[in-house]
Amino acid sequence: MSIVDPLPGLRGEARANHVAAMFARVSGKYDLLNTVMTGGMHHRWRRQAALLGTRDLAGVALDVATGTGDLAIALARRPGICQVVGLDFVPEMLHLARRKVLRRSPSKAIGFLQGDAMALPFPDDAFTCATCCFGLRNMEDVPKALAEMARVVERGGRVVIIEIVPAESKGLLLWLLDVYFRRVVPVLGRVLAGEREAYTYLPRSVDAFPLAGELVHLMEKAGLRNVTYRNAGMGMVAIHVGEKA
Repeated sequence: MSIVDPLPGLRGEARANHVAAMFARVSGKYDLLNTVMTGGMHHRWRRQAALLGTRDLAGVALDVATGTGDLAIALARRPGICQVVGLDFVPEMLHLARRKVLRRSPSKAIGFLQGDAMALPFPDDAFTCATCCFGLRNMEDVPKALAEMARVVERGGRVVIIEIVPAESKGLLLWLLDVYFRRVVPVLGRVLAGEREAYTYLPRSVDAFPLAGELVHLMEKAGLRNVTYRNAGMGMVAIHVGEKA
């Protein structure tokens, strides 16, 4: 695992507040940047995560680091899911998520609240599944966040993670994608969102994140079993699924 720190010198509450401030500044353009950076594929990945997390299950779903609520809405559209809770640390993101739900009028109830992913404000075994999309990289203690998601999922329930991961293979295409990610994305952030820091931090946060195979082991240590993953985004994105033992 890489030891590169994307935010050197920041720990604990100061680090969390710094990350929250970055996402607050880009919240109004967050959906646009996601669509531009992924060519719109992030919507498909969220639908896949919702399917993998809820197939043959019924109950209440939790979306951690919900952002503007896209995955929460995808979960609400799944049969068997009667309610969805979306949690995020950034009030500005939650404001946009609530507005989006009002516009799209999903048939299931979706509630949003502000909270810390490393200290989820829910009892044990409260949800049938828990998801997290592009949020785990931003948490200072990844094992603790995974353990919290596993804790609040009922036995037999699932935890699903969508995340950008360090590329493990080589080749011209992946080299070009890496150049795009590290050189072009910060420029897009500055031009489209007026924010360079958040999109310079993005590739650094990937450098500090586990490889896809390493994330499997972390999920297993958190109490999950049958952990598998599939690659997306030409190998730069991974969708992990684990069951609560």
